[in-house]
Amino acid sequence: MKHLFGATAIAMVLAAPGAFAQEATVIGVSIPAATHGWAGGMNFHAQEAIDRLEATYEELDFVLATASDPAKQVNDIEDMMATRNIDALVVLPFESEPLTAPVKRVKDAGKWVTVIDRGLSEDGIEDLYVAGDNPGFGRVAGEFFVDQMPDGGKIVVLRGIPTTIDNERVEGFQQAIEGSGIEILGMEHGNWNRDDAFTVMQDFLSKYPEIDAVWASDDDMAIGVLAAVKEAGRMDDMWVLGGAGMKEMIKRVADGDQYVKANVTYPPSMSATAIEITALNFVSNAPVSGKFVIGSVLITQDNAEKFYFPDSPF
Repeated sequence: MKHLFGATAIAMVLAAPGAFAQEATVIGVSIPAATHGWAGGMNFHAQEAIDRLEATYEELDFVLATASDPAKQVNDIEDMMATRNIDALVVLPFESEPLTAPVKRVKDAGKWVTVIDRGLSEDGIEDLYVAGDNPGFGRVAGEFFVDQMPDGGKIVVLRGIPTTIDNERVEGFQQAIEGSGIEILGMEHGNWNRDDAFTVMQDFLSKYPEIDAVWASDDDMAIGVLAAVKEAGRMDDMWVLGGAGMKEMIKRVADGDQYVKANVTYPPSMSATAIEITALNFVSNAPVSGKFVIGSVLITQDNAEKFYFPDSPF
């Protein structure tokens, strides 16, 4: 069963404090630390949503924990259960596999579970799943490559952290370029990290004398890739497509940068969306179980102005 919500409907219900007052409810929020730009934006929007909801609803209490690795995130969740007796968990898994069993234990204890973005390695655990359109993210990127490279060409691909969403993105990309004559020379994990991406791209540059383009699949990785390409003196050989809408990269698209021709949306504000919809389960009678999927849009010079927010944290 799917229930999709318009932002207006959510705002209307959340704007009525006390309308559905219940016993005090503790909602745990467990997310990765701001190890890269997108995660920094996601942290910002999560804290903003928590502050807004706690100010609006006396019956809601939130506990937020950020983790720099899967082990820390597992410990955070176990501590929330043991010391705060949370009624619900909103979690963006640092990695899918190591977080699946701990989150399942929360669900088995009768708690509400909302999963954001990266997904778990076992289906059906969560009550609510909030994410961007990851297959669409890869597909939109792949379609742009096909459009830009009608005669085919040679590319390299940087993957993110090993997660279900990374798999979905790559599969969507590969399906979009199938039969196009575009050859993927190499594909390695850059872990959505600019330093890791710099190292991976250095390796690609040493292996492959001819690279026409790079799908970095993330703006932080794209920055690392561009730095490696510049250091190698090969800027004029290739262009790079990142993703997620970092304001610096959108500015480059808007300015007609020949090396950064486009971008693909994947808003970090989905953390706030997930927290707000979870709150609805406790402060309203609105049905909120199911999936809330945010579509991916191609950003080019023609529409970049609509997606450029200079005051954004990301």
